[in-house]
Amino acid sequence: MEPTTENTEIHSEATIAVRDVTFVEGVGDIPRDIYKYVKSDPLGDLPRYSYHIVIQHFLTFVTFLILASTGLTLHFSDLWWAPYVMKLFGGPDAARVIHRATAGIMILASIYHLFTIIGGTIQKIAKKRFDIKRTQVPLLKDLHDIVHDIKYFTGREQHRPKMEKFMYKQKLHYIAILWGTFVLVSAGTSLLYPELIATISPNPRFFQDLARLMHADEAIMAITVIVFWHWSNVHLVPGRFPLQWSFLTGKITREHQIEEHFLEYVTNLKEIPEEREYMKKILKENGFDTK
Repeated sequence: MEPTTENTEIHSEATIAVRDVTFVEGVGDIPRDIYKYVKSDPLGDLPRYSYHIVIQHFLTFVTFLILASTGLTLHFSDLWWAPYVMKLFGGPDAARVIHRATAGIMILASIYHLFTIIGGTIQKIAKKRFDIKRTQVPLLKDLHDIVHDIKYFTGREQHRPKMEKFMYKQKLHYIAILWGTFVLVSAGTSLLYPELIATISPNPRFFQDLARLMHADEAIMAITVIVFWHWSNVHLVPGRFPLQWSFLTGKITREHQIEEHFLEYVTNLKEIPEEREYMKKILKENGFDTK
């Protein structure tokens, strides 16, 4: 019996896809572009963040918005728009109190995050489950991924590189946030407690002027990075617009993970029996050979 047109098209697509496959025990050969065939829940299908990370991200997000709104309004109080924004916070005195209280919450969230990362790492090492490839630590492979991602976006390669749980862009985001938080907290603390800084600094006036400059400039840089880089890469790119819900649900969509975090998806296939059965079903339905 001759194959139907539909079967011929499926087989043709499968033939192209298997040019780049990854074998997974108990599932079979996984084509690199299998993300085109899977179904995804916009709220997420697979685990990505623990509830600790979700809480920390939410606290950081909310406090960052409040700190940016109050801090920049106080710093640029002589500009035409500042008085209007200041009224929303109850005036300059109230804005200062809100800014400092919110800064305290952000510092606590940062400490919470450090305890989570350090404690979680120690726990995984003790259980012999630690895998540095699934962390935010930059690796040589990230340089490889950058090169091949550029080739993919310029049409020189058919598929994106196979990346881990955190790709190079997310590691850069994370490093930027770590550095920005350190600068803002240290400079802000210096401005809040000038007497203390005067006792430990050889040149208190210079250090205070530097802290004031760094605090404002880093805040502007942080807003620029968050709005024009982080938000656009995470929420506004095609396939994620208008919002990616991982920051609230702690889950990532199946299509997104396979496309950008293929190696993490392979790990999930090995760890989650239900996902293995789902993938075997997808491979069979679309004419791919399974083993």
